Amino acid sequence: MKSSCRVMVVDDSAVIRGLLTRFLEEDPAIEVVASVPNGKVAIARAASEELDVVVLDIEMPVMDGLTALPKIIAAKPGIQVIMASTLTRQNAEVSLRALKQGAADYITKPSSSSELHSTDAFRRDLVGKVKALGEAARTRVGEPRPAASRPSPAPPQVRAAPPARPTAAAIRLRPAATLPPKAIAIGSSTGGPQALIALLSELPPRTRLPIFITQHMPATFTTLLAEHIAKASGIPCSEGKDGEPVLDSPIYLAPGDFHMEVVADAGGPRLRLHQGPQENFCRPAVDPMLRSLAAIYGRHLLVIILTGMGMDGKRGSEVVVERGGSVIAQDEASSVVWGMPGAVATAGLCSSVLPLPEIAPYLRTTLLRSAA
Repeated sequence: MKSSCRVMVVDDSAVIRGLLTRFLEEDPAIEVVASVPNGKVAIARAASEELDVVVLDIEMPVMDGLTALPKIIAAKPGIQVIMASTLTRQNAEVSLRALKQGAADYITKPSSSSELHSTDAFRRDLVGKVKALGEAARTRVGEPRPAASRPSPAPPQVRAAPPARPTAAAIRLRPAATLPPKAIAIGSSTGGPQALIALLSELPPRTRLPIFITQHMPATFTTLLAEHIAKASGIPCSEGKDGEPVLDSPIYLAPGDFHMEVVADAGGPRLRLHQGPQENFCRPAVDPMLRSLAAIYGRHLLVIILTGMGMDGKRGSEVVVERGGSVIAQDEASSVVWGMPGAVATAGLCSSVLPLPEIAPYLRTTLLRSAA
């Protein structure tokens, strides 16, 4: 059994490769086994090395990251790829295209090596994503997760086999709320853009209740994600604006670097955006959104926690449940990383734990009941 996450770093700058390698290998659970200058070399090394994660630059000579991505995945099925780029609209667009083509996540690099060297947030983000995705890669080939991240294991079987992934039947579920939802809230992170588009594109375009989304993403990315969601779903979607009144049908997406909350107003609920302290190392964060929505909608709030690393959404979901709302989570098998949904599921906060393809049918049935 492998004891560490095995990583390949791909970047045309030797300085950047050296810094990324140093950041990663400061964590004893990570081993950088290859450091290469372009996508062409990366494909060859992916075929010959035992790898869990690739950190893949977008802009490179010889072969860029987007061209190399599908070839790396073909060379090493099950590998997890993190796209890396500086934060521009063009690179954000390419990163979203890469997610559609099989990349697991992305990371935004500071614009210079000096900034990269001095940015603790980038280092923490890089190491956290690599470790979470490395764990997911090893789990998919049969290695168990650490016991602390999953429910109590089943009794030993007669023949040796990897522990079964948790399912709804193995998790203590709560009764679903009996009142119809008047709002839906969705929290997501790693793997979230793909999951959001898959889920929302299956909802009726004339869904008549507001949907609030917090996806861990920087500015520019959230602008583009809102455009992609609107196009895929046929439901109006845009980044939330401070003071904007909440209407019955749009999708409101928290903009990068702003927490998004909903507050009561004499004329009805309104959005409130602010740059308060990060929660769970995130801004936007899911927890403040859920706390505010629980106060407004109470038993009429339905929360969905999708794939993502960390535990953001757990504390907010506790408040939702206390106020009588319902929480459903994406299951482990269909999640890129079962951190956020796993946290709410194993805490006994969910009324359902479902594979991603089953969440939209669940919502359609719920909405039909509400309209009856």
